[in-house]
Amino acid sequence: MRIAVLADIHGNLPALEAVLGDLEQRRAVDLIVNLGDSVSGPLWPTETCQLLMSLDWPTVRGNHDRAVAFDDPAGMWSSDAFAHSKLTVAQRAWLGALPCRSEFAASVTAFHGRPDNDNRYTLDDIADGRLMAAKPSKVSQRLGDVATRTGLVLCGHSHQPRMLQLDGGPLVLNPGSVGCPAYDDSANSAHVSEVGTPHARYAIA
Repeated sequence: MRIAVLADIHGNLPALEAVLGDLEQRRAVDLIVNLGDSVSGPLWPTETCQLLMSLDWPTVRGNHDRAVAFDDPAGMWSSDAFAHSKLTVAQRAWLGALPCRSEFAASVTAFHGRPDNDNRYTLDDIADGRLMAAKPSKVSQRLGDVATRTGLVLCGHSHQPRMLQLDGGPLVLNPGSVGCPAYDDSANSAHVSEVGTPHARYAIA
């Protein structure tokens, strides 16, 4: 099975459309999955959500999706508040109803951040204000029982494209971000995530 894996679109409709155009030029895939954080950002949240709802891909909920769906707008980050103000009630309800973790196919487990926390990294650690690849032992610990019963783990959140084959365990894949190549986070051990180029990223597994 060939799976196209997208994550962290963040309301960047042209980037999403570029990925869809690129997929059309490649060999057919059997499934397209979306790892969440779909709409939050100062761009096109309404149009992005409308397109994703029409495509009806298997999708998990990201931390920003959760915030837009459930949090009080008065306390939101500006990008979440903007998306909340633009989305319809039905679109926010769609975000809120998405699962935080799912098995899209046999031996494939997907979530946004970690299996138990949509706002923490699986493949990344914070060091000196930046993201770096986490050691395999830490990745395995973060996966918990997921590491013992699946062959492919799909995660996003860090916007960093990474892949790690755990010894005696699953392949863990982060496709990077479709629509947001860099961000700063002042809430969780202040750090930045930068990939160095503006390109949209996705993966085929």
